[in-house]
Amino acid sequence: MTALNDLVRPDRYPRSSAYDPAWLLDLDMGPNPLWLLEGLVRDLELRPGMRVLDLGSGKGATSVFLAREFGVQVVAADWWIAADEAAAVFAEAGVGDRVEAVRAEAHQLPFEEESFDAIVSIDAFEYFGTADGYLPYLVRFLRPGGQLGIATPAMRREARDLGGIPDHIRKVVGWEAMAWHTADWWRFQWETTGLVDVTSARLQEDAWQDWLLWARAGAEHHTDGRAAQQPVIDMLTEDAGELLSFALLTARKR
Repeated sequence: MTALNDLVRPDRYPRSSAYDPAWLLDLDMGPNPLWLLEGLVRDLELRPGMRVLDLGSGKGATSVFLAREFGVQVVAADWWIAADEAAAVFAEAGVGDRVEAVRAEAHQLPFEEESFDAIVSIDAFEYFGTADGYLPYLVRFLRPGGQLGIATPAMRREARDLGGIPDHIRKVVGWEAMAWHTADWWRFQWETTGLVDVTSARLQEDAWQDWLLWARAGAEHHTDGRAAQQPVIDMLTEDAGELLSFALLTARKR
């Protein structure tokens, strides 16, 4: 249980530390989602009653957190997880009346325009949000002054500037690392549209160490965890924070 105990860190993440690490790992679809979200919301203004889209919500841990911690009404949208599977998680967590599960593809969102006060996306935006035309599409669903926040895998330097994806990263994640941009890349991408004002663009503090803690806990918790997580552990250990991180971006719609 040593690695699992390392996921309880009230000094850094007091809200997240109230959640059972085993429950979080059972919903695992990416590293430390609640740490990422807790870091991100420091740059957002969420108030009870707001309508929030959790885009790429996975199995639902981030949606439970948003509903419980901030009293917002959440629409949990994901393409890979069936709505009834996510709804069962929300019901068991006691937030079924505050979280609606929707199966939706990020480029074909079934919502009315200007229907959300905020949109958040945790460890998912890299799969669908890097195209030049995506932000203009997404902000249509935000009310004027609405907030957008993402946490996404990042590099401290662009792969293009490095001459390619470094070997220790490529052999684990392949070409997908081309979507792991710097925080400055995201700031420029968003601000250039003229549609939003970027309110923060930063790297998560000690992101690679958090990621490593999560990978080690997953290796301990899951039956096949060691085989699945060892390549990630090796990648992060070799990188030692030189390149790998997570970018936290927030903005307001003009």
